[in-house]
Amino acid sequence: MKCWMLALVTTLFWIQLSLFREVNAKKERKKQKETPQHTETYNATLSNSEELSGNTKLPEIHRVDPHGSWLDFVKRPVGNFPGKCRKRKRPLPGPPGPPGPPGPPGQPGAPGAEVTQEVLLREFRHMIKDEPKSPLTLVTFFSLPVVLFSEATERRASTDCQSSPCPTPPPLILLDGITSYRRIEEAFHCKLKGPITVDKKTLVELQIFQTPPAKGAFIRGSGMDLLTGRFTASMTGIYQFSANVHIDHSEVKKSKTQLRARDNMRVLICIESLCHRYTSLEMIVGFESNSKIFTVYVHGLLELQAGQYTSIFVDNAAGASVTIQSGSDFMGMLLGL
Repeated sequence: MKCWMLALVTTLFWIQLSLFREVNAKKERKKQKETPQHTETYNATLSNSEELSGNTKLPEIHRVDPHGSWLDFVKRPVGNFPGKCRKRKRPLPGPPGPPGPPGPPGQPGAPGAEVTQEVLLREFRHMIKDEPKSPLTLVTFFSLPVVLFSEATERRASTDCQSSPCPTPPPLILLDGITSYRRIEEAFHCKLKGPITVDKKTLVELQIFQTPPAKGAFIRGSGMDLLTGRFTASMTGIYQFSANVHIDHSEVKKSKTQLRARDNMRVLICIESLCHRYTSLEMIVGFESNSKIFTVYVHGLLELQAGQYTSIFVDNAAGASVTIQSGSDFMGMLLGL
C-alpha cells in the first residue's frame, strides 16, 4: 500500500515539474520576441585609435515599446509624408502660366441661304395662314413692333464679326400690314324666302332661303345650300347656330276649340334630319300670346363631323295650322376645331 502511494505522489510531482518547465520555456520565447531586432550589426572592425587604446565599447541595447511606436506613427505630422500617403494632388505654388498659342482655324462651312426681310415677312404670313382656323382664336399682336430674327443669320453674323468688322444691323421689320384677327372661313346669315304653312300635328323642314339684298347678310364658304336650307360642315369642328322663326298663329285663334296644355310649337336645329338620334337645339313655346305673330329664338353649339348637315325643323302640336313668315333668320359659323 505504501508503494502505491509513493508511486502516485511521484507521478503527480513529475507532471507538475513538466508543466513548470513548459511554462518557463514559453516565457523565454516571449522575452526573445520582445527583444528589439537591430537592423545594423555590431561593428566588428575597430579603428586604429581603438585598437591602440584597447578599449572597445559596444552600442547600448535599448528596449522598444511597440504600443508607443504605433502611437508615434499615428500622431506623426501629415506634411512630412507628401505624395505617397495622400491621393490628392497638392496644387503647385505660384501663378498659372500664360495660355498657349491658338490652334489652326477649321475649314469654312458652306455659305447659308440669303435671308432678306421680304423672305422673313413672307414666311411669317404663311405661318399665320396655316394656323388652325378658328374665328374665336383672335391672333392679336400688341401695338409693339414684331421683330423677326433668324438663328442662322445670327450665327453667320457672329462668325463674320470675328474675321472682319461687323456691318450695321438692318432695321427692324415692322409687321404693320398684317391683320390682327383671323378670317372666318365658314359662316352664313340667310333669310326664308317665302311663307311656309305647317299643318296641325306636322313636322316640317324649312327650305328655300335667300341672301337678302340689303347689306349685312353674308355667306362664307360653300357649306350653305339656300335651296334645301341645309348647312354641310366642310370640316370637323364646333359650330354655332341660331334661328329666329316668326310664327303666325291666327288660325289657331280662329279655331273654336279651346287651347289645351299640349298645344305648343317646337323649333329645332337638327343634325342629319335625325332630331332624336343626335343632339339638337330645341325651343318649345305655347300659343298664349295675344299678338298675331310671335318669334321663337333658338341658339346653341353643335359638334359636326365633316360631311354632316344641319337644318331647321318646326313641329306644330296644335289643333290648327300655323304659318312661318318669310324673313325668318338662319345663322351659323365655325368656332373652332
